[in-house]
Amino acid sequence: MEDSLGLLDPQRFVDMGIDFAPRVVAAFVVLLAFWVILKVSQPAFRRMLKRAEFAEALIGLLVDNLYKFALLGLGLVMAASQLGINIGAALAGLGVAGIAIGFAAQDSVANTIAGFLIFWDKPFQLGQFVTTQGEYGEITSITMRTTRIRTPKNTYLVIPNRKIIEDVMINHSMYGHMRVDVPIGIAYKESIDQAREALLAAAKQDPNVSRNPEPTVVVTELGGSSVNLEVRVWIDDASHERPVFVSVLEAAKKALDRAGIEIPYPHLQLFVDDIRPAAVEQLKIITGGRGA
Repeated sequence: MEDSLGLLDPQRFVDMGIDFAPRVVAAFVVLLAFWVILKVSQPAFRRMLKRAEFAEALIGLLVDNLYKFALLGLGLVMAASQLGINIGAALAGLGVAGIAIGFAAQDSVANTIAGFLIFWDKPFQLGQFVTTQGEYGEITSITMRTTRIRTPKNTYLVIPNRKIIEDVMINHSMYGHMRVDVPIGIAYKESIDQAREALLAAAKQDPNVSRNPEPTVVVTELGGSSVNLEVRVWIDDASHERPVFVSVLEAAKKALDRAGIEIPYPHLQLFVDDIRPAAVEQLKIITGGRGA
């Protein structure tokens, strides 16, 4: 009973407070020092990363998140040591917990690492048009875990960063100036020069087609039933790629029609010699009344 009353002795609490107060003050000073270091060093760190041409999103991640929490975390550890807390045991426990969390969140960690690599390597930026994972669209958002794309159908596509890093990606906007290829075939009996003239005139009708360099028409293949041509035009904005393709394709078809140039399509021709009248009638029935 006397021991219990001894624990409630006010003088004992006063003595403990006097002994513990310097530790509290030391811990507070350590935290204050780290806070001042953070506030002074953050702007300098940000300027250094800007001079190194880091992406703004990556600068925010490094300065406002990773650097800030790492520095304050170190300050907390040192402040705790001033209070007499066993840091080694605490860190060991955190290490075990970290391993367990790491196994449970492997995909999230992989996507976060991939996001860091995207920010670092900068294979694409906001507003650029890309093809990845078989999808084409405009980059609207890049986070540490995912990249968001708006497709030409105005759908919202969310792709994990790990998938983007592992797959081949085409950046249509990287160089600004890009070429659009529009394939079209003509019959073997037609003149390539006449077809080229008609196709070039059609391509130049689109206001988004650049004149430097000028559009061209080349023969790409002598196919089984057609001479395959390709109308090659240049554009100054990747957002015009799909509209220019369909516009030039339609204009090419109309131009060839006006010029009387045949665009071949799969069909069957039968050449019959010395056949009986009954067989001819039967053949007409089969072919829907069309002559052999």
